[in-house]
Amino acid sequence: PHAHPPHPQTPGILETPGSLDLEGIMGDFSYDDNDTYLNDTLLDYDATPCHNRFCPLFQRVAPPFLAATSTTAALATGALLVALAKRPQAWRWPQSRALVAQLALGTALFAALLPALAAGVARGWHLGTGLCRLTHLLWHWSVFAQALLVASGSCGTSWARWNSRSRRLAVALWAAALLLATPAALVSGTAAGTACIRRSVGILAPLYLLHLALCLCLLLLLPAGLLLAALALPSLRASWASGAGLVWLFLGLWGPYGAGLAGELLLQAGLLEPSCGSFEHFDIALGLSEGLGVLHCGLGPLALLLARRC
Repeated sequence: PHAHPPHPQTPGILETPGSLDLEGIMGDFSYDDNDTYLNDTLLDYDATPCHNRFCPLFQRVAPPFLAATSTTAALATGALLVALAKRPQAWRWPQSRALVAQLALGTALFAALLPALAAGVARGWHLGTGLCRLTHLLWHWSVFAQALLVASGSCGTSWARWNSRSRRLAVALWAAALLLATPAALVSGTAAGTACIRRSVGILAPLYLLHLALCLCLLLLLPAGLLLAALALPSLRASWASGAGLVWLFLGLWGPYGAGLAGELLLQAGLLEPSCGSFEHFDIALGLSEGLGVLHCGLGPLALLLARRC
């Protein structure tokens, strides 16, 4: 049973039927027999039913949104790669060619997953648990790698030129991002045979808490720390003024989703007092925050092209 099904078939969004154990947290619950996809969860709060209407909305909106975002990302990333190839001399620190090329690779990897996810939302996930977990792994690998690249590009001149030092750094960052994304794959799974869900374990499962901690560190604490460092160090502020701050568009778009994951933990672990309103509206807030993050694969390359022109 679930009170939060924000994204039943797309990585990074909340759960589908069978992925949560709200009975111990929330008390009595029942399902509407007329709901073919278990979209409306009825929770008993003083005999007042709580209806969750997010899943029907999500299943209508998500496929065209993911398809449009994937198309935009493909065009923007292609234009960025052409600009990198045709005008290599136009990319100077802090918008260095090596850093921008890796960010383009990250957005391309992320966008490549969107068509399959859109089809899965529209027609159900029929690719099995293994490919579901692989999708979650690649999804988070892309996001975490871009977060680490943005952070490394904001703290020094490591990407000013492509040499043996920067190549070793690139290998280390991508390998670290892959390692950090592994818990996301392990806690994901399929539900009802047709849904690829972000979390198939309990909210307090140690592996999920590890994944959540990694998301919070990379999507919330890391940007906050770098922002404070930039305020304290004039050299970092100068780097941002010359264009490096545009790559922070990525972290700005994913930050609300990191905060949403923290809110999910507090609500479903009972650390915040639940109510009909909180459970009816939280799904929409988390879904919108992840949709905002997904936009990075289209807006990021456009922002980098704009930075080069400026």
